Amino acid sequence: MYLSITGLKPKGIWGFIRFWTLAIPSFSEAKSAKGNLYCAVKKINGYNCTLSAWENRESMLSFMRNGFHLKAMKAFHSIAIGRTYGYESDTIPSWEEAYKLLESKGKNY
Repeated sequence: MYLSITGLKPKGIWGFIRFWTLAIPSFSEAKSAKGNLYCAVKKINGYNCTLSAWENRESMLSFMRNGFHLKAMKAFHSIAIGRTYGYESDTIPSWEEAYKLLESKGKNY
């Protein structure tokens, strides 16, 4: 399965508002997206984190390139900062493990 971990922090009040108007519907779409096996959110060290598991990387990419997630990616640089990390695994990590991976291997945006 393919795992995707994100940790994002909105920029200022307008970034905060725009972030949440995109994040909530994007997460809702992720939960029901084809190929999604698991989807969760948690605030860690001031970052709004997501952890999702997909049948494969192609399923994740299909979700990522559509709907509210695509709108969020297009707006990202003006509304938030953060990191992302994706990898193949047979198990879903704990939040502690996921955040450590995000910090050590995540790509900064």
